Amino acid sequence: MFFRKKEPEAAPSPSATDTAGSTSVSLVVNGKSVTATIDPRTLLVNFLRENQRLTGTHVGCDTSQCGACVVHLDGRAVKSCTVLAASCDGAKVTTIEGLAKDGKLHPMQEAFREHHGLQCGFCTPGMIMAAVDIVNRKGGNLDEATVRHELEGNICRCTGYHNIVAAVRSGAAAMGDTRQAAE
Repeated sequence: MFFRKKEPEAAPSPSATDTAGSTSVSLVVNGKSVTATIDPRTLLVNFLRENQRLTGTHVGCDTSQCGACVVHLDGRAVKSCTVLAASCDGAKVTTIEGLAKDGKLHPMQEAFREHHGLQCGFCTPGMIMAAVDIVNRKGGNLDEATVRHELEGNICRCTGYHNIVAAVRSGAAAMGDTRQAAE
C-alpha cells in the first residue's frame, strides 16, 4: 500500500487566536472597556462571572430554559449561556450590576424591591434585565397579559409570578414611555 506524505497544514492566520488556542476579546461591560484572553469556547455567562467577577448574572439551567443569565448585548436582552464570549468582540454588555447609576437603583430594580418581586432572588437579575428589555421594546404601558407572555422565557421556581408581574408593570410605568435604554 502506498501512503503519500501528508501536506503540511497552513499556518493559522495571525488573528485574535494565539498558538495556545486562546483568543482575545475586547468589549465594553457596564460602561468599562475590558480585554481578556479566553478559551474560544467560553460562554458569555462564564466570562462575566469568572473573568469579570460579575456574579449577578446566574447560571441556572445550562440549557437556556430559565433566563437567570439574561444580560443586554448591544441593547438587546440575550441569554448569556447561549452566546460565546468571543462572538461579542467589540460589543457592549450590560449586566444587572450595570443598571444602577450613581448609587441609585434603576426604576425596574426599585419596583422589584417595592413589590417584593422575588423570593429566593436567584431568578431576579434575569427577570429585571428581561423586564427592562420589554419596556425598551414595548413602552411603559404594559398590561398583565403582555408581561406574562414576554416573561415566558424566564422561570421563577419560588413564586406564582404575581409580585413579579406587579413589579414589572410598576417599573415600566416608572421608566415611562420613553423606552429608555439601560445602557
